[in-house]
Amino acid sequence: MRRALSILATTVALGAVSPAMAQQVGEVGVDWLGNDIIVEAIKDPKVEGVTCHVSYFDRGVIDRLQKGNWFENPSDSAISCQQTGPISIGEIDLSQEGEEVFKQGISLIWKEQVVNRIYDKQNETLIYLAHSRQVQDGSAKMSMTTVPLYGQNVIWTKGKPQ
Repeated sequence: MRRALSILATTVALGAVSPAMAQQVGEVGVDWLGNDIIVEAIKDPKVEGVTCHVSYFDRGVIDRLQKGNWFENPSDSAISCQQTGPISIGEIDLSQEGEEVFKQGISLIWKEQVVNRIYDKQNETLIYLAHSRQVQDGSAKMSMTTVPLYGQNVIWTKGKPQ
């Protein structure tokens, strides 16, 4: 319940809608202060058959009181993406920057957890990068995973990039 209220407040404050929806699939308590590690499943909205699992730290009330920072979670996150069905790729951004697949607020106002997808054409691989975004200073904390397409029966709805 605490998590749902936090997400609702952050979403309302940011006025943002995520490109993809996350579904919480796990919650591991790490200490007696109420701190948890949350695990969410995210389906790529433009790539059928790929599911990413993202984990991040959710601070409890006691930890927030002790540290004095009520309104944000740490920037740490981990990601793992796997093929979970036949792969069908829609119209995706093929630039080196790729495109944002998912984002959610991890502070009351500015800080976001983001997942970007990049297509590595030369190696026929989808790269998923999880990181945090802060308005004043970016975070160097990131995690990356890949989904190889080489040798797979992949359907490109707009034709395979040449």
